Amino acid sequence: MANYSEVVTSMRSVFRTGRTKNVEWRRSQLMALLKLLDDNRERLSDALKKDLNKSRFESCLMEVDFVRNDLINTLNNLTEWVKPEKVKKGLINMMDKVYIRREPFGVVMIMGAWNYPVQLTVAPMIGALAAGNCIMMKPSEISENVAALLEELFPKYFDTECIKCVCGGIPETTALLKEKWDYIFYTGNSMVGKIVMKAAAEYLTPVTLELGGKSPVYIDQGCDLGIVSNRVLWGKVMNAGQTCIAPDYIMCSKETQDALVEKMKATLGEFYPDGPAKSPDYCRLVSDRHYQRVKKMIGGGGKVALGGDSDDSQRYIAPTVLTDVTFSDPIMQDEIFGPVLPIVPVKNEDEAIAHINEGCTGTPLAFYVFSNNQQVVNKLVEGANSGTCCVNDCLMQASLPTLPFGGVGNSGMGGYHGKFTFDTFSHKRGCMERGLKMESVNNMRYPPFTKKKENTAAWIMKKKLKSNGSMSLIPYFIFGTLFAVILKVIFAPETPVMNFFSR
Repeated sequence: MANYSEVVTSMRSVFRTGRTKNVEWRRSQLMALLKLLDDNRERLSDALKKDLNKSRFESCLMEVDFVRNDLINTLNNLTEWVKPEKVKKGLINMMDKVYIRREPFGVVMIMGAWNYPVQLTVAPMIGALAAGNCIMMKPSEISENVAALLEELFPKYFDTECIKCVCGGIPETTALLKEKWDYIFYTGNSMVGKIVMKAAAEYLTPVTLELGGKSPVYIDQGCDLGIVSNRVLWGKVMNAGQTCIAPDYIMCSKETQDALVEKMKATLGEFYPDGPAKSPDYCRLVSDRHYQRVKKMIGGGGKVALGGDSDDSQRYIAPTVLTDVTFSDPIMQDEIFGPVLPIVPVKNEDEAIAHINEGCTGTPLAFYVFSNNQQVVNKLVEGANSGTCCVNDCLMQASLPTLPFGGVGNSGMGGYHGKFTFDTFSHKRGCMERGLKMESVNNMRYPPFTKKKENTAAWIMKKKLKSNGSMSLIPYFIFGTLFAVILKVIFAPETPVMNFFSR
């Protein structure tokens, strides 16, 4: 095991030279990442096939091309993102230059996840590079083929003094967490998330935790259940359910449940004409431990309406639908993270909202609503808590870089994707630049404090509530002119203006 203290110290020394703050350095490393993805598309796809049995299509759609598009978006907007942000000024700051600079935190650690080992490792890295940080990458050892490939490729493409990749299991992760980082970005489960946060607290290190949870689906009456079946099952069977925002369970009426099961039979027949076991498009569970955990869940409540079969030798579990599940059943106590989909009959949307907000598993990372009734949609979206939300589809909210992706409560903290990743890895530094002239203006704040100064300061600083949402520019012009006059005469001999304030 490497001496991580020396590695971190070396990276921090390089960071302090200012190398990574240079926008051209950032762009060069982002271009290097683009070249890594383009040069190694086949190797990355092969590694994903070995780890999770992902098809080439799924590897491109959900992994390589997903992060490639995010990367292109970042490169296209980097010049604009790094510019100082102008902010509004008050009357007493009209002559000052005030702005927000986005500064890199320093040496950051990114801990990737095994279920989407390219996407969930590289996507955070894009924003960290764009923000100008040094990066220690720790891929998940569970997706061992992707992890080994990234460890091999990083030194070939990146500035090795600033960007490093370390593979390993619990001992290596434990050792890395003992070091002082300037930011930690972790994707995974809540149990490890607590360990990460505890380690970060030792140094008051800020963190982003991308966790998970039981993401519910509510299906209203009157929906086209054929379409609902297609979209929900697609969200569930992608990556064999090993997706942090996969539909975890369905809530609907008893009548809707029975009709939906028939539509789901048809959907699975269309998705996998020869059955999912023989389909090249259906993934496998990532490890024996995860396979056994999900397999046990099939008997955790309700009855098997679809699927239920498995193959230990392949870590294969068929897409499985359980009906008549109750909230107290064992399968409803933990995130499933596999291709098992319970259906819980509920009376209405009010019962669904109450369960989501009061459930024992905490706030979900995603919430899905299927309804043609906008009033029902509004009631559910406004009433139920979740990290993200999507109406009449699944997973698609995570595909848009202009939406933040992240959880709340048990499902995590912080968000990323697109510019949100850049902001996550940037410290927003408030800056003000003042001139050394007009010192007479500042005399009002210096001792000795007179009644005249007090009255003048109170008038200048007093704010008023707006009477409505918009204001004409005329009041600003009047107040600005009056303020300029006051400043000019504020320390002059007695004048009509000053007599007014001294009354």
